[in-house]
Amino acid sequence: MTKQEPKPSYSPRRSCRTHWLQVYALACACFFTSLVGLCLAYIIYRGSPTLSTSLFFGDTAPLAAILGRQPIWDGIWPACAGTLSLVATSLALAIPPGVAAGIYLAEFPKSWLSRCVGPAIDILAGIPSILMGLFGFTLIITLRSLTLPTANTSLLLSGLCIAMLILPYLASTTRTALLAIPSQLRLTANSLGFNQWQAIYRIYLPRCKTAIISGIMLATGRAAEDTAVIMLTGAVANAGMPAGLLERYEALPFTIYYYSSQYQSQQELNMVFGAALTLLIFTTTIFTIAGKIISNQHDTF
Repeated sequence: MTKQEPKPSYSPRRSCRTHWLQVYALACACFFTSLVGLCLAYIIYRGSPTLSTSLFFGDTAPLAAILGRQPIWDGIWPACAGTLSLVATSLALAIPPGVAAGIYLAEFPKSWLSRCVGPAIDILAGIPSILMGLFGFTLIITLRSLTLPTANTSLLLSGLCIAMLILPYLASTTRTALLAIPSQLRLTANSLGFNQWQAIYRIYLPRCKTAIISGIMLATGRAAEDTAVIMLTGAVANAGMPAGLLERYEALPFTIYYYSSQYQSQQELNMVFGAALTLLIFTTTIFTIAGKIISNQHDTF
C-alpha cells in the first residue's frame, strides 16, 4: 500500500489574508493605472487642439522652415529638429561600445575585463540623469581651465552624456540576447569549423538582431525624453535650428520645462501642451514598435 500524503490544512485566517492581499494589490494597480490614464488624457485634451502647422512653424511657411531658408520664432520645429539631432548623436556614440560590451560580457564572462566592465555597467545604469548632466558641465569647466578656453556646452556634449546613460540598455539587451542562444546552435557553429569571432559575426548576431534592434529603440525613447542632462549640457530656449555638433540647440523636453515654468501668455501655455503631446506621440511610437518587435521575436521562438 502506498502511503498517502497528508492534505494541507485549511486555515480560514490565511485564506482571508490572501483575499485581502489580492484586493489591495488590485486596488493599487487600478489606482496608479487610472492616475497615469488621467494625466495622459489631460495632455491629449489640452494638446490636441494645438496640433497644427502654426504650432510647429509659427508664421513661417512650412517648406521654407524645414529647408532652413527662414527662421522660426513661434514654433517648436527647431526643438523637434534638435531632439532628432540629439537622439541621432547619442545613438551614434552609444551603439558601437554598447553592443560590443554586451558581446564581450556574454562570450567572455570569466575574463578579468568582464569582471570589471560588468559591475561598471550596472553602476552606470543606476546613475541619475542629473548627475550625468553635472558630469558634462564639470567636464566643460575642466577643459576651459586646462586646455580649451573656448570649450562650451553643445550638442556633442549632450549626446555624449545621453550616450553614457543609454549604453547600459544596449549592453544588457545584447548580453541577454546572446546568452539566450540555444546550446545546439553553438555546437553547430563549432562543428562547421567557425572560431568564436566568426560564429559571433555570422551566426549569433544575425540570430539576435531583433532583440538588439528592440534594445536600440528603447534606448531611443530614453534619449528623447531626458531633461536633466540637456539643461546642463547645451539645450537653450531660442537657439533655432541645430547649426552643428559644437553649437547649442533646442529640444522638446527643455522647451516644455522652460515655457511651463515661466510662460507669459495662454498661447505659450498651449504651446507647452502641444510640445508635450508631440513628445508623447514620438516616444509612444518608439515603444510600440519596440514592443511589436519583441512580441514577434517571442512568436518566432
